Amino acid sequence: MSNNAINPEKGNKKFLNKLESMKIDVHACFQCGRCSSGCPVSDFFDLQVMEVVRLASYGMEDILLKSKTIWLCAACETCATRCPNDIEIVALMDVLRSLALKKGVTPAQPRIPIFHRSFLDSVKNWGRTYEVGMIAGYKLRSGDLMGDIKLGLDMFRKGRLGILPHTIKEKTEIRAIFSGKGKEYDR
Repeated sequence: MSNNAINPEKGNKKFLNKLESMKIDVHACFQCGRCSSGCPVSDFFDLQVMEVVRLASYGMEDILLKSKTIWLCAACETCATRCPNDIEIVALMDVLRSLALKKGVTPAQPRIPIFHRSFLDSVKNWGRTYEVGMIAGYKLRSGDLMGDIKLGLDMFRKGRLGILPHTIKEKTEIRAIFSGKGKEYDR
């Protein structure tokens, strides 16, 4: 047996305890494969959804944090809907993405966390997505200033993008969530 073999005894117990405290029961998975077979973007994954759940149940945090799959997951909930054991797979993917960012793991898909950050900043500032602001933040962070400019102009002309942001009344509640007063994955 090589040193690179997956071994549940070598798994990260702190990671497993955190998943358990968040009610993400990865140990309930019996590898039926329904999550993987229903995933609309699985053709682009390096690990299938059921493999992510199995690796998580073994505590193989390092392998998961370097995976493309956690960044490419569309969070469509198809996997969770199909799961006979109601495993919170999208929540697992969220935890893995957050943990990768927190630990400074270079994302396998570098533009996705940039978009993620721009989206979250938009929600934090406005209580909902302000598309023009979010796109501007993404373009500045990614350095891709001119990509998709024709699409953006077409959307603006058709009234699909508004210049001014829409806001919500409960912005203080949204800001409380972003301040860390809500539940979060704390390491």
